[in-house]
Amino acid sequence: MNPIAVFQHSPNVDPGYFASFLDAQNIPWQHIRVDQGDTIPDSPVPFSGLCFMGGVMSVNDPLPWIPEALRLIQQAVEAGIPVIGHCLGGQLLSKALGGIVARNPAPEIGWGRVSVAKNPVSTHWFGELEDFSAFHWHGDGFSVPAGATQLLTNPHSANQAFAQGPHLGMQCHVEMTEELIRTWNQEWSTQTLQCVSYPESVQPTSLQLAQMPVNLPAMRSIAHRLYVRWLENVRTD
Repeated sequence: MNPIAVFQHSPNVDPGYFASFLDAQNIPWQHIRVDQGDTIPDSPVPFSGLCFMGGVMSVNDPLPWIPEALRLIQQAVEAGIPVIGHCLGGQLLSKALGGIVARNPAPEIGWGRVSVAKNPVSTHWFGELEDFSAFHWHGDGFSVPAGATQLLTNPHSANQAFAQGPHLGMQCHVEMTEELIRTWNQEWSTQTLQCVSYPESVQPTSLQLAQMPVNLPAMRSIAHRLYVRWLENVRTD
């Protein structure tokens, strides 16, 4: 099968568990390091699917690669090539499909509950799950594009995930590993300190780490289910 293109946009925001999942399934993938100067491909056709990770930038920033990424996503959707987006990646998918990305009412950092919407599409992706603790690190949020279906929500971000056919966009970070959580808290500790005025949506590092032994394995099983569902529409021949 053709490889899955995995786009990394910032040095410390690597594919995490998504890469481990693909390796365990013997699925080939190509790591495209936008943060190191790799260019956005001209076409999605050489790939079985596209995965966009998070990043420290906004999709509304005047970066030269962002319009190219939006173009590639639009081409993939037209060609029926599945796209999956994590945080910034979900925002890219939303914007490419006609959605709006804007500053969120409050930043979200750390563990926070998300509720699964009650609709058949959500059941397809999440089964009978009603809510779970997801990991967050974002200041922007996306709207659900026309023709897509909301999957997840919480009080701090009205739209935490959506799906349109085989395409899945998430605001939360289900791909997290222990190493990523520790690294982000080391590299971006000033962000948590600057957000102390949002105690309901921003967790201090100590609380993030204290909840990690329970929340991370539970979220890992949910991420596994989502990735399996997403792969169902990826051509493996």
